[in-house]
Amino acid sequence: MRAYLASSVGVACTAALVLPALTPVASAAPRVPDLPGSTQSLPLVPLTGYERSAGGAVAQGLPQRETRPFSLVGVVWDDPDSELHGSVQVRTRATGSGAWSEWQDVETHDFEHAPDPGSEEWAEGRVRGATAPLWVGDSDAVAVRVRPEPARGSTRAATPPLPGGLRLELVDPGDEPESPQPGDPQPGSQENPQPGSEENPAPLARLPERPEIPVPGEGVYEELPGAIGDPALTASLTPESAAASAVNADLAPLGSDAILPLSKAETGAEAAAYGVAKPYIGPRPGIVTRKGWGADEALREKQFVYTKTVQAAFVHHTATGNRFTCQQSGSVLRSIYRYHVESSGWRDIGYNFAVDKCGNIYEGRAGGVAKPVLGAHTRGFNANSMGIAVLGTYSSTTPPKAAVDAIAKLAAWKLGLFGANPKATTFLTSGGGNRYAKGTKARLHVISGHRDGFATDCPGARLYGQLGTARALAAKLQGR
Repeated sequence: MRAYLASSVGVACTAALVLPALTPVASAAPRVPDLPGSTQSLPLVPLTGYERSAGGAVAQGLPQRETRPFSLVGVVWDDPDSELHGSVQVRTRATGSGAWSEWQDVETHDFEHAPDPGSEEWAEGRVRGATAPLWVGDSDAVAVRVRPEPARGSTRAATPPLPGGLRLELVDPGDEPESPQPGDPQPGSQENPQPGSEENPAPLARLPERPEIPVPGEGVYEELPGAIGDPALTASLTPESAAASAVNADLAPLGSDAILPLSKAETGAEAAAYGVAKPYIGPRPGIVTRKGWGADEALREKQFVYTKTVQAAFVHHTATGNRFTCQQSGSVLRSIYRYHVESSGWRDIGYNFAVDKCGNIYEGRAGGVAKPVLGAHTRGFNANSMGIAVLGTYSSTTPPKAAVDAIAKLAAWKLGLFGANPKATTFLTSGGGNRYAKGTKARLHVISGHRDGFATDCPGARLYGQLGTARALAAKLQGR
C-alpha cells in the first residue's frame, strides 16, 4: 500500500423460521487468516423471479448457505462512483440455536460515507462502493437478495442494472481483548474518581518536559517521562500498535487501554503547558483507545494523515441497527473497522470517534485523539473537520441521553483545542458532493449532522433532532 505523508499540519436492525438444509461452503476464505477476526467475501449470483417487478433488470443474491462464523454483513461493488438503486435484504441463522431471522433491510445509500473524491485515499484505487454495515450478532449461515429499483423520479421501465462486482461481506470481529471493557466503572466515575477531584484529593503530578523516543518502524514520537507503562506490555506491542499508541503519548502511557478524563482546570493547564492557549476548552473526557477496543493495527495503512485544523464536527449514526449491548461495542467497532478497510477499501476506519449507547467514547481513525486526523466520514467535507459516529440506527429510535451528552463532551474538548465555538457556524470548502459542488464554500454549524453536508438520512431524524441540545451543552462545558 502506498505510504502517506504525515505531518502536524497535514495532507497528507427475530423470528425462528424453518428453512431447508444448507450446503456447506468452503470458498469464503478470510483475507487475513493469521490475525484475530476475518472477512468472508462471497460473489452474488443472478436470482430468478424478480425481473418483472424490476422492469427487466436482473436481481442478484445468494440462497441460504452455511458459512464460517460472522456478526456483521454488508454488500460491496467495484465502482465507488456507482450508486446501488435497489433494496438489499439479508436473513441470518444464529449460531447455536439454529433460529433464522426474518429478512432485514440493509441501508443501501452509504455513498456519502467515503474519502473525498480526488484525495490520495480515493486515488489509490482500492475504494469500493458499499452499503452500510448491519450488525446481526453471532451467525453461521446467511441468505441475501439485492433487487434493483428505479432511480428516484424514474419510471420502472428505466430501472438501471445493479452495479458490477456485487459481493456479500461477512465480518467476524474476533475475540474481545483481555482488558477492561465498556460497562466497567469508567475512569473518573464515582466508583473510580480521578485524582485531583473532590472525591479523590490526591494531587496530580506536574507535567514534565517531553523528550522524544523512537518507536520501531514508525519514526519518532514524543512520550512523557514516567508515563511509559509496564515494560513487558510495551515490549509486546507490534510496531503498528506502538505507533498508534505513541501519538497519544501526551495523554496516556504507551499501550494504554484508555485515556483518563480531566477536569476543566486540569485540561486548561495541560493545554497551556503544551502551547495551546485557547480560552474555551471543555474538560477532556475519558476515551477508550484503539488498543482498548481491540483494533488490529496490521489492517490499516501504516502512516497517519492529517488535515490543517478542526473547524467542525459532523455527527453520524453507523446505521448498523441497534441489536447489541454496550458490552458488545468493541466487537461492533472492530467489525466496522474491518468492513471499512478490507471490504470498502479505505485506509482505516472512517470515523474519528465513536460513541456507544452508554456514553462511552472511542478513538476512531489512528493518528492521535488531540490531533487533526483526516477521516473518511462526510464525503466532500473530510478536510478540517472530524466525524463522530453514534453506534446504532436513529432514524426512528431516540438516542439515549448518555450518547448525546458524550457527543457534547467530546466536541467541547476537541473543538476547544482548535478554538471552535460549538454554537457558532463556520465555512468549509466542499470537496464535491450532492449538496454542495466542489469548491463551494458552505456555511455550516460547527456541530453539524452529516445531512447538513450531504443529502442523506444520516445521522437519522431522531439523532439529528438532538444536535441543538448537544451544541448548547458543549458550549456550556467550554464556559461560554
